[in-house]
Amino acid sequence: MTRARRLHDTFDSGLVWFRRDLRSTDHAALYYALKHCERVWCVFVFDTTILQPIVDTWQTRHPGEPVQDRRVDFILASLAELDDALRANGGGLVVLYGDPAELVPKLAAELRVDAVFANHDYEPVAIVRDATVGERLEEAGRQWLTFKDQTIFERDELLNGQGKPFAVFTPYKNAWLKQLGAFDLKPYPVETYTKHLAPPPRKLDRQLPTLDQLGFAPSNLTDLQLPTGMSGARQLRDDFLTRIDSYADRRDFPAVKGPSYLSVHLRFGTVSIRTLARLAYEMSLQPDGKGAATWLSELIWRDFYFMVLAHHPHIAKGASFKPEYEHLRWETGRSADAAFAAWCDGRTGYPLVDAAMLQLNQTGYMHNRLRMVTASFLAKDLGIDWRLGERYFADLLNDFDFSANNGGWQWAASTGCDAQPYFRIFNPVTQSEKFDPDGRFIKRYLPQLAKLPAKWIHAPWLAGAERLAEFGVVLGGNYPEPIVDHAQARVRTLARYGK
Repeated sequence: MTRARRLHDTFDSGLVWFRRDLRSTDHAALYYALKHCERVWCVFVFDTTILQPIVDTWQTRHPGEPVQDRRVDFILASLAELDDALRANGGGLVVLYGDPAELVPKLAAELRVDAVFANHDYEPVAIVRDATVGERLEEAGRQWLTFKDQTIFERDELLNGQGKPFAVFTPYKNAWLKQLGAFDLKPYPVETYTKHLAPPPRKLDRQLPTLDQLGFAPSNLTDLQLPTGMSGARQLRDDFLTRIDSYADRRDFPAVKGPSYLSVHLRFGTVSIRTLARLAYEMSLQPDGKGAATWLSELIWRDFYFMVLAHHPHIAKGASFKPEYEHLRWETGRSADAAFAAWCDGRTGYPLVDAAMLQLNQTGYMHNRLRMVTASFLAKDLGIDWRLGERYFADLLNDFDFSANNGGWQWAASTGCDAQPYFRIFNPVTQSEKFDPDGRFIKRYLPQLAKLPAKWIHAPWLAGAERLAEFGVVLGGNYPEPIVDHAQARVRTLARYGK
């Protein structure tokens, strides 16, 4: 099966709609448009159906404060680089603001293009949006052509021996590796056809909007020194390749520089999945390829969760993947609301959980090991519906991607596809002792605990008030007491799931 719809037609003109693929190289839709059209315009739409809920959520949580979202900052900076790259080759971006289901067909009519090109988007809402765009274009006599770009294998390209979608990751991974060929990792040679790029018409050739024009205030993205755009992706990739050999050994420790930090770039497509998977695969074949092989597995998990969503779209409506867990009785009421607020704010009294939540709140990033720890704590220590945590992560993660976020949360809550069994409950203290043994990560986000020795920093309450005072810590004062007893919570969780 090819990775793109076969094209037999050539067109006078086409329009490429950029979405979560903000790059000018190795880009499926851009490649096919340039190859099959004499003139190609490019557009990006700031989608108000996405932006408005972000504004509404912010105003609910931070009434009276200017609306901030690091992802909007990231997109704007990445668009500026993309626009420069297109202009350097004779093109440029038309940037619009509104509902793309209306604006894209309207722009196609204004430009009188023969076809609109875009890459697949797999979320149900996006699928409905794209179907609407396609219908409106076809009614006007224009073609709507979409292509696989953000995955290596999609939808039903990998099925098990019975012709059904995989439900367990390891067999899926084995099938993924078995089916993988050189073509699947081959980059699209966009540069061969860039002479067909057309500059934006004068009336549409405007400067990029400012944050203020979009209704946002600057976030702390610049202070975080998170590289943006295609150049930022290359910078992070090159840095990671200098330490990829140690990835398998270091990736679970949040205080050290272990991960690639490329997830936000994969999310917004400032780097091609083919580029990264090709590097990972080729390096995994080397004698010292353990780190690359582990990284490749993480990239395959990404495809796996996209596949799960494609075959089980009900999960996008808040449903559990496993229907037998759909009616779990979660904790509710004032005490549960207070516990959820404490979890969100990093006030649970469990230092590793609190430091992780503060990392998320302050930076929009959370280390993968800590995503599992905090999710398990919410669902299994606090007994709070995993959907609340899923939504909170969705609102704050720079790299938020529905399929991966939902997959991770349902994994932790034992309700998902190939999830941990319900009786596996992370102990936040032992997780802290194992993956942050010296408390370096904890101290970074909880400076009030900085003087505590490693012996006590994972569970300060065990030290006693007198000893804690020696290190400037007062439980219930400058650091909260634990809001739940883990051993008792474990008993309640086993009862909740075992019914």
